[in-house]
Amino acid sequence: MRFSSRVGSTKLNPIARAEATARSQGIALDTVNDSNPTKHGLAPSEVRGVYTAEPRGPLSVRKQLARFLTNRNLAELAAEGQNSSESVDPDRLYLLSSTSEAYTWLFKLMCDPGDIVLGPKPGYPLIESIGGLENVDTLEYQLQFDGSWFIDVAWLRELLESPEGHKVQAIVLINPNNPTGSYVKPEEREALVKLCGENDVAIIADEVFFDYSLEQFAGNRRLAGERRALTFALDGFSKLLAAPHAKVGWIQVSGPERLVVEAQRRLDIIADDYLPFSDIIAARMPELLAAVPGQLHRVQERTRANLDRLHTLLREDESGLVSVLRAEGGWNVLLHFPSVIDENDLVLRLIHDFNLTGQPGYYFDMIENGYLAVSLLPEPDVFERNIEAVLATVSRELEIV
Repeated sequence: MRFSSRVGSTKLNPIARAEATARSQGIALDTVNDSNPTKHGLAPSEVRGVYTAEPRGPLSVRKQLARFLTNRNLAELAAEGQNSSESVDPDRLYLLSSTSEAYTWLFKLMCDPGDIVLGPKPGYPLIESIGGLENVDTLEYQLQFDGSWFIDVAWLRELLESPEGHKVQAIVLINPNNPTGSYVKPEEREALVKLCGENDVAIIADEVFFDYSLEQFAGNRRLAGERRALTFALDGFSKLLAAPHAKVGWIQVSGPERLVVEAQRRLDIIADDYLPFSDIIAARMPELLAAVPGQLHRVQERTRANLDRLHTLLREDESGLVSVLRAEGGWNVLLHFPSVIDENDLVLRLIHDFNLTGQPGYYFDMIENGYLAVSLLPEPDVFERNIEAVLATVSRELEIV
């Protein structure tokens, strides 16, 4: 597998460099994290601790996170009738401020200018935007809809095996995708992992919405921990806690050992240049982790109840002009209305008449007109008013047309 030439191929990574320096000076490694200020001539009132730069994030926090992720994996397997799972290795985790930052790091790691990263279409426009900032070309692979969404694996195989395939360094799998809500199906996973392994393509698995299952199919699993292809799984608190201001994300690295070691050696250099994870945030990690189960439960109840109510409202709507595409997971759904209605006109009318808005389908590169993405997060009575406003607006716009 080829990594970016922008990240030094021979430079000693910061973790190894710190260990080498400590050994050369006869310093015990456990004293590097000594946080007793009085040993450094400082009174406790002047400073509470000694800052130690750790590129991957403080080891103590990564251990807490690894236990949380391991327990989560065990619970998911138990729900499927299985009772074994490998523990998550804290040394395979990187803490940073957000999954958006994770994308920038991984694009730096994998790509030279002009290399290609594949992303889903329809999909959130973040990947293309970050790719542009990193001088990386993004190419969309198509999700097809036939009652449910599926990945066009045959097209991906044809691309990767073409003369241009060597430019593709990574594929982004959003599991489940936004706004389609579609998980990576078991058969898709098997085909894609094999394809990536054979063609030296890394997997970037964005799984921030994984826990919010709705109308999912059986057998869907996280890509985090996948060992057959080099895999970088992304997750974070902004979605787990439904709190956009909770800016903590992480990368979990897995895959063939040789590739993981080389990837981490280079990723450590990038992480050392940014050092984004604050000790102030680290001190809050235990309570943030403890808050996840309760918050997940509340959001799951809200989104599932609102989706049920949405189906009822659509069945009861006499006009029958609006339908909803199958929502496997996440907290957004795609409404479909007659394509003769312009998406922009519909959104502008919602803003003008009801002080409401939604995201038009073209925002996510839907291949045809007639879609609106709406959130399942509002309070139930507010959500119902929102949907009734959409139905009324669609009827009115159709009369105008």
